[in-house]
Amino acid sequence: MVLKWLGPLALLAALVVGDQIRIHRPGHKYRLSVEVETPDGIKSASGVLAVHPDRGYSRGGHTRTAGDAVYVDLGGGKNLVALLAHVDKATALDDISYVALRAYTEARGGRVAFSTMSNQSGVVPVTGKLIPVLVTFGNPADPGTARAVSPDDSEAVLGNGFRLHGLTAEVVPNGYWPLDFGGRLGEPVTRGIRARLPWVDGGNGPAASALRAAGLPGVESIDAGAAFSRN
Repeated sequence: MVLKWLGPLALLAALVVGDQIRIHRPGHKYRLSVEVETPDGIKSASGVLAVHPDRGYSRGGHTRTAGDAVYVDLGGGKNLVALLAHVDKATALDDISYVALRAYTEARGGRVAFSTMSNQSGVVPVTGKLIPVLVTFGNPADPGTARAVSPDDSEAVLGNGFRLHGLTAEVVPNGYWPLDFGGRLGEPVTRGIRARLPWVDGGNGPAASALRAAGLPGVESIDAGAAFSRN
C-alpha cells in the first residue's frame, strides 16, 4: 500500500517545489554599477538586485526589488551611495524595480518587455531620471551626516576632482531560487550595506534621519529603511 502512494506523493512534492520556484524566482536580476572620477582615478562599486514580479495567487502584491544600496568608497573618508530610491515630487521606492527595464528600452531604441528582461545582454547606461538618489555621508556611522549629491554637479558636495563618471545596468544570470549561489546557478543578490552603514539595522528611525538630512521629500510616508536594503 505504501509503495502504491510513493509515485503520486513524489509527483505532488515535485509540483509543490516547482510552484514555489515559480513564485519566488526573480523575473530578472541586474547589476547596478556606479563609477566616480576622483583625483586618484576612477573608483567604482556595484551590486546585484533581484526584481520579483507578483506571481502569488492572491494577486494582491506588486513588483518588488531585493538587494542593497550601492556604496562607493572614494578614499580619504569620502563616499557615494546610490540608494534604492528616486525622487519625483516625493521620495519613491518602486522605481528601482524598473531601472534596468527602462535603461535597456532607451538603449535599444524600442520597447523591451518585462518578460524578456532575463534574456537581455550587454551593459547599458543609466542616465537622467533613471539615476537613483545619490547621497554621501560625512560620517558613515552617523545617519544625520547625509547630504544629497547631484549627478550633474557632484563636486559641489564631494569636493574638487570628484565627478560622477556614470551608472550602468547589466542583466545577470537569474538562477533558480533558492539555489542562486553564483556561476551557472545564478548571481546572488549583493549584500554589504550594513557593514558600511551599521545603523541600517537600527530600524526605520535612523534611515529616516538620513533621508531627512539629505533633504528628501515625503520621508514620513515611506519605509525609509527600504531605501538602503530590502529582502
